[in-house]
Amino acid sequence: MTDEADIHKQAAKILAHPSMKSAKDIPIVRRRSLIDPTRAPSTRRKLISQPVDKKDETRFHPWKWFSYLITFWAPPFALRLCGKRDKATQQGFREKIALCFIILILCAAVAFLTFGLQRTLCPPSESSESRKRVSSFVNNPGPFVSVFGNVYAMSDISNIANDPNFPFSQIGTDLTLYFPPSPDICNQSPTVAGSFKFPCSGSQCMDRNLLQGLKTNALFFLWADISKNYIFPCSGSQCMDRNLLQGLKTNALFFLWADISKNYIVYNGEVMDMSSYVSQGNQFLGPVVNDLILKNLGKDVTVALKRLDQSGRTAKCLVQTFKVGNVDKETRGCFAAQLIMMISLVIIVCVIIVRFLMAVTFDWFMSSQLDKFSRDKVAKQNAQRMSRYTLPKANRMSVVSNKTNSKYFPQIDFDFDDDPFVVLLVTCYSEGEESIRSTIESLAETDYQDKRKLLFIIADGLITGSGNPKSTPDTILDMIDIDDAFPEPIPMSYSAVADGSKQHNMAKVYIGEFKSRGHVVPVIVVVKCGTPEESKLPKPGNRGKRDSQLILMNFFQKVLFDDRMCPLEYEMFTKLHYLMGVTPDRFEIVLMVDADTRVLPDSLGKMVCAMRRDNMVMGLCGETRIHNKRTSWVTSIQVFEYYISHHLGKAFESVFGGVTCLPGCFCMYRIKAFKNGSWVPIISNPEIIEEYSQNVVQTLHEKNLLLLGEDRFLTTLMLKTFPHRKLIFVPNAVCKTVVPDEFKVLLSQRRRWINSTIHNLLELVRVRELCGIFCFSMQFVVFLELIGTVVLPAAIIFTFVLLYTTFTTPNPQIIPLALLGAVLGLPAILILMTTRKVVYISWMLTYLLALPIWNFVLPVYAYWHFDDVSWGQTRKVDGEGKDDHGKKEGKFNSNSIPLKRWNEWRKYNDEQGNFHIQVDKPTKELMKEKKEKEKRKAEIIFLEKPDSLSEQRNEEENQ
Repeated sequence: MTDEADIHKQAAKILAHPSMKSAKDIPIVRRRSLIDPTRAPSTRRKLISQPVDKKDETRFHPWKWFSYLITFWAPPFALRLCGKRDKATQQGFREKIALCFIILILCAAVAFLTFGLQRTLCPPSESSESRKRVSSFVNNPGPFVSVFGNVYAMSDISNIANDPNFPFSQIGTDLTLYFPPSPDICNQSPTVAGSFKFPCSGSQCMDRNLLQGLKTNALFFLWADISKNYIFPCSGSQCMDRNLLQGLKTNALFFLWADISKNYIVYNGEVMDMSSYVSQGNQFLGPVVNDLILKNLGKDVTVALKRLDQSGRTAKCLVQTFKVGNVDKETRGCFAAQLIMMISLVIIVCVIIVRFLMAVTFDWFMSSQLDKFSRDKVAKQNAQRMSRYTLPKANRMSVVSNKTNSKYFPQIDFDFDDDPFVVLLVTCYSEGEESIRSTIESLAETDYQDKRKLLFIIADGLITGSGNPKSTPDTILDMIDIDDAFPEPIPMSYSAVADGSKQHNMAKVYIGEFKSRGHVVPVIVVVKCGTPEESKLPKPGNRGKRDSQLILMNFFQKVLFDDRMCPLEYEMFTKLHYLMGVTPDRFEIVLMVDADTRVLPDSLGKMVCAMRRDNMVMGLCGETRIHNKRTSWVTSIQVFEYYISHHLGKAFESVFGGVTCLPGCFCMYRIKAFKNGSWVPIISNPEIIEEYSQNVVQTLHEKNLLLLGEDRFLTTLMLKTFPHRKLIFVPNAVCKTVVPDEFKVLLSQRRRWINSTIHNLLELVRVRELCGIFCFSMQFVVFLELIGTVVLPAAIIFTFVLLYTTFTTPNPQIIPLALLGAVLGLPAILILMTTRKVVYISWMLTYLLALPIWNFVLPVYAYWHFDDVSWGQTRKVDGEGKDDHGKKEGKFNSNSIPLKRWNEWRKYNDEQGNFHIQVDKPTKELMKEKKEKEKRKAEIIFLEKPDSLSEQRNEEENQ
């Protein structure tokens, strides 16, 4: 080690080097704040509630008391006996039961709408399907007859008739006239002029042969005594009392208007057969009514009869005497039930069709335009690049093929000042060496100039993954060439995302280079090592992925606003400036990648071009494909699920610029955007960081948002903070990831994803600023997605019930079957219209076979584990227990982390001599010359490309 004087001199040389100055030699100064203190405070609602004081904890909270009400049967002492000893665990259990209760209510509501609404508003006796129409009654009568508009079994009529002369042979006919009204209400009609002759009488007619042998006298009439309308007091059969029909099983008889012949009239929806009236010619209701009937046969006489007799007695007489049925029409209840079902069906079908059409439109017309900027520019720049190495009239033909599928290609590093600086953030936890190396190599080999990209790797604690020989930080450091101008870094303090004493964390910053196939990419490695007090704990320094993301987000916020920095941020600032030769405020874009993801070579360039093409794009994601798709049945059932979630779900949302979830394994955000002559922070926006960096996580809802679904919640915050900017999907940017190959790991992963999805949709559905209005808005689509997610178990059960009833009932429901066919069939059509690969049909069939797992097993398991906020079996480490990073341990002392602005830190170090940047070599020029030699070598070396872009594309097509 050098002495103190040498340290001062060497540090001064580094700080005075030209690379330590901004590109325009502009010193870092404090910019104006985004929020003018003179303005009124923002009324925008925060998604996450701020921590409350102890005095406020006793105040009335509706959700808290609702959970107590639902779990009244579980007093605290009973929960303590079950192992839930602290209040937070007990409250989490109560909230889980309350959420499950709400989900059961929603599932019951969907079941009622599907099966119960029709039966409630439109009972079987009133439904049109259960009605006996006159056409079917006449064509296929069976052993039935009709009386007064109702259909009865002939056996029931014969039992009550008890009359051998009753016309039992008239099956399939109307016998209303054999059941005359009693008393005769026609006598009350003001127009009555006689009586109607029924084909029966009040007493049974006697056989004349019985009179033979009896003593008799003849009866004589004068001609003046003979009446014209003499009616026999009896007929062939005895009239029946209508009251005898009560209690018999019956079905109403209905007429369609096409069934109403010329001898029928209709009054107030009731059909009357006037054949017998016309045939008798008996005007017993008077000539006026007779003329009205004869002129309106086959028509509706409701209005005419009401004008003729406002008392309605004449109409009542006709109805009671000649009624044979009713006009077929829907009741109010049946109409309401059908209307509700039709509206629901139209909404669902419209959403399905619109999603499908928008996804196809995006794939055919919009996706190819996202990287059009890069194709136009590269075509123009290729000539400029070649002109640097050839004479103006020289032949530019070379023995080296310029085809993309060439085995050999020249690796040349070109420098273009207009390409933005990009941070490639890789968050590591317990991954193995193979996964981490493949991820870093894929990022280093992307076709984006090495000078403009920075690998930023964060190791989340001193973690040793299960089965790994070395810890994750040691594995990472062994892969890179550490810059020997710096000695072993010392831990630097920063404020972590935790509660209690763990809010104070420490990390080391390493810098160097990563070399892969001719690429030399600068690297910064941040190793979270923890404070000395937690060195003996199982996972020192571990604070979660959200904390790793916030290290970078907080850093750029401090840089853009020249805000006060913690020691770790100042360390990062100085070493990044030293490594890249520019100040950190030059970086505009950050690509976030998980440590088990492999990025295709052209993906980074396409994503950056999509950002540059539209300045309103604040974030985007590419397509994530499965690398180990044939490892087991667990991986094979996930292939189609990954594909359809991107090319149907995200493609539809991308049309409107509102992708609701940018997956954390492969997404890109804009650090800052240029607007009206100044830079506006995007992902480094203070409002986003304030809510995303919430330390105190109290409710179960907040834990699911911040501890399990941080990637989706970050997307939600972006949409809420910048509702007029865009989040899009770039299908041409592809990455491959390793998915769980064991069912227990898949179960744990999907538990986190499903629960975080539900809680994030609950927040997103309340964001009013999303595009559209009412049913034609993204907010309504998010609401439908939320309802569809929570009722998945009920939906799969209803599907099997529908299929069962289809094969067991003679009249299956066509509309639900058509809807089910659209839901299952449109994705297959989408595959053929987008990828044009038939192999994905087989993956879809595999997915459909596992539909009970996706729609029942996984959701039910996730709902019952709402209060489990651990990562479970997803990534196991040695000596790990259940940890949700939200437990409070000890008390945090804010004075333990000093905060100063950049110029104050530099002045402080100059005065105190606390240079943590120590140089072992006398100058940095040797380092610079070394880098230049390596780059010149890379310009003339031809390297094999076993993992070239074309070969990776061909491999994907073959699979």
